Amino acid sequence: MRTRQPASSRTRVRRVPERGNYDPTTVQAILDEALVAHVAFTVEGHPAVVPVGCARHGDALLLHCARSSRLAKALGSGEEVCVAVTHLDGLVLARSAFHHSMNYRSVVIYGRPRAITETAELRVALHALTDHLAPGRWDVIRQPSAKELRATVVFSLSLAESSAKIRTGPPKDDPEDLSWDVWAGVIPLRLARGAPRPDGDGSSVGKPGPLRGTRTR
Repeated sequence: MRTRQPASSRTRVRRVPERGNYDPTTVQAILDEALVAHVAFTVEGHPAVVPVGCARHGDALLLHCARSSRLAKALGSGEEVCVAVTHLDGLVLARSAFHHSMNYRSVVIYGRPRAITETAELRVALHALTDHLAPGRWDVIRQPSAKELRATVVFSLSLAESSAKIRTGPPKDDPEDLSWDVWAGVIPLRLARGAPRPDGDGSSVGKPGPLRGTRTR
């Protein structure tokens, strides 16, 4: 629903604004496919960007990192961060160099992450992160120990200030280039799960099923 207004001036799409999408449902759908988010922050006045595992949980994005990491210290500082997620859907090959492009779906989020410190909420967050990797996995694996919980931190970033930007469709060649004798169109791209490979230590039980984490004996 592109008539919806952006949450803030920071989330307004300025370059090709018709690609902007401010519908929360669209933002959530893009995040639901994401396994990695890139977090931008500052360290001692210098910019940094770090990829981190993520999962949407309700109206927030969960960000997982080691408690002792530089990222955890930055996210826990109370300062604002910017988080980006991108899915590359195709290479757009035009008849001119200028009009080559990519089809994509992306989300940008601004905000101050909140550290999840209460044990029960942390377990819920880890459950969400784990099942985002492989649905149903949490119910069949060993649960985190108290020591492991102390070594792990999950941050929750509200989606209140977020927007999506999406490009679809073929290249947009200039009329005078349409007679240029070269192929033009879209080469689709997608991230696909391959065939499962056991860890090789000989103790793995059965098969993982359709990547749903289920045990079979």
